[in-house]
Amino acid sequence: MRVREIMTKRVHTVAGHTPITAVAKLLAKRHISAVPVVDKRRRVIGVVSESDLLHRAETGTLSRRAWWLELFTEPASLAREFARTHAVHARDVMSTPVVSVAPGTDVAEVADLFDKHGINRVPVVADGRLVGIVSRADIVQEFAKRAAQPARRKKTSDASIRVALSRALKAKGWARDAYVNVVVDKGVVELSGAVANAEQRRALRILAEAVPGVRSVKDRTSVIPMASYV
Repeated sequence: MRVREIMTKRVHTVAGHTPITAVAKLLAKRHISAVPVVDKRRRVIGVVSESDLLHRAETGTLSRRAWWLELFTEPASLAREFARTHAVHARDVMSTPVVSVAPGTDVAEVADLFDKHGINRVPVVADGRLVGIVSRADIVQEFAKRAAQPARRKKTSDASIRVALSRALKAKGWARDAYVNVVVDKGVVELSGAVANAEQRRALRILAEAVPGVRSVKDRTSVIPMASYV
C-alpha cells in the first residue's frame, strides 16, 4: 500500500508570517494536531504542532527552572527558548527540518518514521511541493476499513493448515528455540510442547490464529525456561 492511496489531499497550511494566534485557532477549529508552513511556491519550510505551542507566556505555561540553573545554561539556549515561547509568527516556532515522504512511499516506511521521530503526521511532497499529508489516523482508518470488509473464506484442509503453520514457525527467529507440536482437526489448531517464555507462547498463538483456514487455537504449551531443556 502506497501513501497516495490513503493521504489527505486537502491540507490546511499557513505561511511563515502567519500570527501564532491564527495558527492556534486553526488547529482548534479543524481538530488537527499540526499544520505545515509553506512558502509562495507551496514548498514546506516547517511544521507547527500543538507541542510547539504548549509552553506560552499567554497561557502561563512557560517552563520553570530554578534561578541558579540558568547560571549554568548557555545563553544561546536561553535565547532560543525565549524566542519560541514569545514568538509572534509561525516561522519563529515551527519545527525544522521537516520529515516528508513521497506519494509512492510504502506506508510501512511511514509507520517506521512515526516511531523513529515520535511524530503523528508527515507532509507528502512531489517535485518539491506539498501535495498531501498522511497521519497515524489515516493508517488506522485504512486498517479499520479493511477489517470491515468481509473475508473471503475458502475451504482449507487440515494438512495444508499444518504445513502453512510449520513453515511460518520455521521463518520466525523468535520461534527457533520452541519445541512445539502442532495438531489440526477440522480447522482447530492444538499447540503443545515447551516454550521459553510467556511472550513466545503468546506470539505462537497469534501466529497460528493468523493462518488462513484456522477456526480457533487451543494452546496447551508449557513455559519452561530455555536452560531447563537445552
